[in-house]
Amino acid sequence: MQQLKIIIELTRLNKPIGYMLLFWPCAWGLAYANTFHENFNFFIQYLFLFFCGAVLMRSAGCIFNDIVDKDFDKKVKRTQKRPIASGKISLKQSFLYIIILCLLAFLILMQFNLFTIILGMSSMILAFSYPFMKRITYWPQLFLGITFNWGIIMAWASVNNNVNQDIIILYLSAIFWTLGYDTIYGAQDISDDEIIGLKSTSIKFKKNINFFVGLMYLANITLITYLFTDSIGYNLFSLLFGLFIFSLFYQVFTFNKKNSESCLEMFKINNLSGLIFFISILTINN
Repeated sequence: MQQLKIIIELTRLNKPIGYMLLFWPCAWGLAYANTFHENFNFFIQYLFLFFCGAVLMRSAGCIFNDIVDKDFDKKVKRTQKRPIASGKISLKQSFLYIIILCLLAFLILMQFNLFTIILGMSSMILAFSYPFMKRITYWPQLFLGITFNWGIIMAWASVNNNVNQDIIILYLSAIFWTLGYDTIYGAQDISDDEIIGLKSTSIKFKKNINFFVGLMYLANITLITYLFTDSIGYNLFSLLFGLFIFSLFYQVFTFNKKNSESCLEMFKINNLSGLIFFISILTINN
């Protein structure tokens, strides 16, 4: 039981917000593809596969991130009790779990077409490069956005076997979404990160952090509005899209960089935001 508890802490399975924020972009891409190819059984099957893939890859990413950041995690109050930083588990065991999780994720990836498999394999480069970004740039959140939302393109490609301009627009919109919510998340560690020399958009824009997050969310909303212009009107899509917009700007006007609890609470709201937008896309043809 103790080992199981350590594994759960190591993979963050006890904190579902992480893998859900990786899953929602996949769900958006699938839902958007489904507006052109309505096949319920096919849609549900792929939705399940992408969910499992998101959980597995998020878990592997967390372990790798903790390996890379183990010395930094010991110096940050929020992370010093993580299994690797606190010595509860060895690096050898941690690498073994990464290999197992990646192999399971690869088995899921093999269920898709060749183009999607290639896209999925290329995402590994992004996923395992991310932990190093906070050391070399103030924009690790941008790199996270590029990585975390890759599932939008993969989901579309799994159905259409191509990539077009529209799915790239949706992908770009999601990158801005991630830039916003991860800047809120990073605000929890501004003081500690500055002391140990790590970089983030939270630090770069700390004097105007709410404005920056608002600008990122505005860019997200603008791109989505452009993409779904023909669907906006007196309908359920517009109502739900309006709720999505409200959820984003509620965060902007509520989170306080000096209050870590408010930052974490507003960050977690994005799970609901992702769900709302997912449902809104599903209503387009109804």
